[in-house]
Amino acid sequence: MPSASQLYNRHSIRLPGYDYSQAGAYFVTIVSHNRLRLFGNIVNKEMKLNHYGEIVRHAWYDLPHHYRYLQLGAFVVMPNHVHGILILTDQFKSPSRHGIPEIVRAFKTFSARRINHLRKMQGSPVWHRNYYEHIIRNNQELERITYYIENNPANWKEETQVQTGT
Repeated sequence: MPSASQLYNRHSIRLPGYDYSQAGAYFVTIVSHNRLRLFGNIVNKEMKLNHYGEIVRHAWYDLPHHYRYLQLGAFVVMPNHVHGILILTDQFKSPSRHGIPEIVRAFKTFSARRINHLRKMQGSPVWHRNYYEHIIRNNQELERITYYIENNPANWKEETQVQTGT
């Protein structure tokens, strides 16, 4: 019998054998469904969040209330995606501790439910099915990725982005 990834022509982005619940810093990028500009616009190289963008921002900053061992690094909401750093600490280590995949799933679920309630589109996709993740291996990498996230609005290329779906 074929696996789920074979049935749906999906491949895992995760590092084989890596424990994504272990302490460390992780860079994630989560893209809106069909790259629709749902969360606001870049104006004068600054991100101006709309109501959906505010929901996304709130859902991100609320994550440590659900996962006590989670700290947040740099984060930005862009018109059609988010970039953020999730830091899992050694605190509260337990066998049932959730890892990065569960935390990303929860973020997508929390934000999508609130957005879809406002859109009156319950069950409609807000986020792309997958996400990009990168294990941050040292402080230099953390600094470089933090700089990238913080400067992402100023580097937005308007002509290459998909138009809004709102």
